[in-house]
Amino acid sequence: MSGNGDAAATALARIQTDTVVAMLKALYPGLQFEIIAMSTTGDKILDTALSKIGEKSLFTKELEHALERNEVDLVVHSLKDLPTVLPPAFTIGAICKRENPCDAVVFHPKFVGKTLETLPERSVVGTSSLRRAAQLKRKFPHLEFKSIRGNLNTRLRKLDELQEFSAIILATAGLQRMGWQNRVGQILHPEECLYAVGQEGGCSVPVAVHTVMKDGQLYLTGGVWSLDGSDSMQETMQATIHVPAQHEDGPEDDPQLVGITARNIPRGAQLAAENLGISLARLLLNKGAKNILDVARQLNDAH
Repeated sequence: MSGNGDAAATALARIQTDTVVAMLKALYPGLQFEIIAMSTTGDKILDTALSKIGEKSLFTKELEHALERNEVDLVVHSLKDLPTVLPPAFTIGAICKRENPCDAVVFHPKFVGKTLETLPERSVVGTSSLRRAAQLKRKFPHLEFKSIRGNLNTRLRKLDELQEFSAIILATAGLQRMGWQNRVGQILHPEECLYAVGQEGGCSVPVAVHTVMKDGQLYLTGGVWSLDGSDSMQETMQATIHVPAQHEDGPEDDPQLVGITARNIPRGAQLAAENLGISLARLLLNKGAKNILDVARQLNDAH
């Protein structure tokens, strides 16, 4: 039995849950799965920017309660919607293979064929994410950015039917899962817009990353921005990740690490990745990232 909840809600959440259930059925053909759709606080409060609501587990709390009461056995989430620290006795039991993590630009029909760079001066771009807005304000100062809420269908309808937005920014993976690849007018590459941290610390912090694995090296780029994009800091670090063909160490007594239970990945590789993240965070903090984030939080709370 599984529950689903997602920032994009409804249709996308159901597609993501159905995909996970199909994978589980292939592995465990004898099991029966019942899917229970649930609404979350973040799905219900649609007239307020996510960063203003102030609840870290906007899209997870109701589902956590259902797990605690044994009403469901597992839930399907977008990783970025999970709180940074999971409640006690909860674990992430599986992470599906990553799809394209980059953001996409969907343009109003009259601007199809344009890019953010070639949109007219003072064009309004819709996004509910401080992370996207802060980076894109810095990169494209001729544009204006405005909050847009609702699930994917709602946002696309607002774009197409109202004359308010010239374009909106959405997750490429969500559009692909919904079968709307044809609406993607531009994919934002890491040099234009770093993407959300897997376990994001709430919606009110302009923090972003880019990760790539190459020749046994894990490269992690992290950045923080002021709300208007004028102040920013970005650094890249790398670590060697050794994943042997066979497990060298036996089964772990406590296989959970940073909220994830990954019995098929050696502890050494997990620790190396975790330590890389900690080291990069410390480097950014030592260079003044905390000041940028503190001001961003204060400004966001004040508006």
